[in-house]
Amino acid sequence: MGRAFQNRKESMAKTAAAKTKVYSKYGREIYVCAKQGGTDPNGNLTLRGLIERAKKDQVPSHVIEKALDKASGVGGEDYSVARYEGFGPGNCMVIVDCLTDNPNRTFGDVRACFNKAKSKLGTPGSVSHMFDHCAILSFAGSDEEAVLETLMEADVDVTDIENEEGRITVFAPHTEYAKTKQALIDTFGEIEFEVDEIQFVPQTTAPVEGDDIAMFEKLIDALNDLDDVQNVFHNAEIDP
Repeated sequence: MGRAFQNRKESMAKTAAAKTKVYSKYGREIYVCAKQGGTDPNGNLTLRGLIERAKKDQVPSHVIEKALDKASGVGGEDYSVARYEGFGPGNCMVIVDCLTDNPNRTFGDVRACFNKAKSKLGTPGSVSHMFDHCAILSFAGSDEEAVLETLMEADVDVTDIENEEGRITVFAPHTEYAKTKQALIDTFGEIEFEVDEIQFVPQTTAPVEGDDIAMFEKLIDALNDLDDVQNVFHNAEIDP
């Protein structure tokens, strides 16, 4: 039983660590979102979507409530948003979104990840102009015209609507997120969104091949292991 049990114990420890990291990321994001837009999910649609996403990822209620309690109180951590852009293996483009209470530490940690993967941090705006910063809302449905009409009546600047395999996906500028979601809920009632996020969507892709694949995976894994990193976006295309 010895070795098998040890393997299982290590696996359980890794799973626990991964869960803790997910909880921590959501806790920070909920805290900042509630601080900026209020702790009432009914009046802060961004927070509402975030909480719904956290529940889907099985984040315990006490983690969510603790973050909301912190946001409604005085003091607590003072997190700020930090975004870093750079070039990874195969000259792919990478955007790293962080929430940090120490920008100098976070910058040093992110830069170290790029350096170890033989990649290079760029200046602000060096790659983000090649991505669309989109609100993406996806839900079960097939009446694309009804959705488009609803959003046009709400004066939403729709970027695109996809209708595939019984699912509608709406793309809009990130600044239109709350208005887009509210318009859909007002017209179609309580929707169970399969995707409810703001993302950087690449306008083009960059093939990553050969030895660059392992180096790219090393970069992404290292970035995701950083506590301050919330999301990593890239335009790498890796052939299986």
